[in-house]
Amino acid sequence: MTLLAFLGALGLLITVHEWGHYRVAVACGVKVLTFSIGFGPPLLRWRSRQPRPGQNTEFVIGLIPLGGYVKMLDENEAEVAPEEAAMAFNRQPLWARTAIVSAGPLANLLLAVLLYAATFWIGQYETRALVASPVAGSVADRAGLKSGDLIVRAGTSAESWQDIASMEDLRWWVLQQDLAQDRLWFEVRSSSERGTQVLSLEPVSTTDAVNPAPSGLLALGITGARSRAVLGDLAPEGAAAQAGLQRGDEVLRIDGRVVQDATALRTMVRESGARQAPAPQSWQVQRGHQDVLTISVTPQWVHDSTQPFGRIGAQVGEPPAKHWVQYGLIEGLSRAVTRTGEMVWMTVSMLGRLVTGQASLDHLSGPLTMADYAGRTASLGLGAYLSYLALLSVSLGVFNLLPLPVLDGGHLLYYLYEAFTGRPPAAQWLDVMQRVGLAFLVALMAFSLFNDVVRLGWLS
Repeated sequence: MTLLAFLGALGLLITVHEWGHYRVAVACGVKVLTFSIGFGPPLLRWRSRQPRPGQNTEFVIGLIPLGGYVKMLDENEAEVAPEEAAMAFNRQPLWARTAIVSAGPLANLLLAVLLYAATFWIGQYETRALVASPVAGSVADRAGLKSGDLIVRAGTSAESWQDIASMEDLRWWVLQQDLAQDRLWFEVRSSSERGTQVLSLEPVSTTDAVNPAPSGLLALGITGARSRAVLGDLAPEGAAAQAGLQRGDEVLRIDGRVVQDATALRTMVRESGARQAPAPQSWQVQRGHQDVLTISVTPQWVHDSTQPFGRIGAQVGEPPAKHWVQYGLIEGLSRAVTRTGEMVWMTVSMLGRLVTGQASLDHLSGPLTMADYAGRTASLGLGAYLSYLALLSVSLGVFNLLPLPVLDGGHLLYYLYEAFTGRPPAAQWLDVMQRVGLAFLVALMAFSLFNDVVRLGWLS
């Protein structure tokens, strides 16, 4: 499954990218010699039975599926017959060459829009935006957000709102905000109250104890979706099993304190051993249709880390509530365009943080991680897989626009120089820059591959 999902993803993204170059080149009257998906020895090769006027492109599928290329007639690469000189790439005006080079990355961004739109049109089950107990003392906790609150809308002011359809929607919206500067507004519906109320969340301080580098839901103190405090599998030697607790028990109270959800239960168990060995606790649990049971539980004391904690040796929580989310034709397309734009901005921002040292190079990932996530998302369903393909397509489009000589962005940089000076860069400079760019790209790929190996635990 993983290999097929990965090859499918690579094949689609590379084909669309190279098709962008090919299609615009043909439209501009440039003769395309080869359209190749993959490198190395050809597995398949063919020519069109009815080629376009002036074209006789050879289409190739190579053995190594880690890229592709479109080879065009060019006097800088080989001798060109006088009668075909007008179809050479180097003879084209600056605007045409710019359009041909830009077409590959732009095709990837367009593909991302279509893939995101497909996920919105098809629809999928998504986790409801029912929040778990916020971290004590966090921004969300101080604002009055409680376990089981359903966030229905969010905004950066009391007047501008965006509907929140799911936990994924909320997580994505929060990622777009500057949490250190902006005050956020949530419209929430509580299960214990009628109607909705509006909560105002203050900006997150960089000294906030929840997250020193504010980003995402955790910076606000929102740990995720609410899940009932139901026990799952129990370790035979764990405190829960030794006390007589069973799989499926729902914990209602501990020493008289109400257990709001699975997050609250985990927190209470861990904190029971934060300062000393946990004392026996009186747990009230609901077991099936029986009356509420009272069971004495003494969590184990774990102190093999910097901060000791309590543990009961059981899985806690059940799958959070989900509902079907689907959008119509226009709204789905509008959301897809917006999502693609947001992803482009996030990708550019992350690259900027990597360059300036504000983010670790450990964030870089390579083909092994891509393959791993392709397999995982494919196993989750079509919607998840298409969303991941859209993310990869945005990443490929943005990456190819980087001003590195061996990438499309490097060629665009040359054309920018030519636009200002009226002449292309000197051939010797181009050769040096190509070598430097290639060396940088190889080093980047090697580092990304190393990160993959470490991330997947292959060095342990």
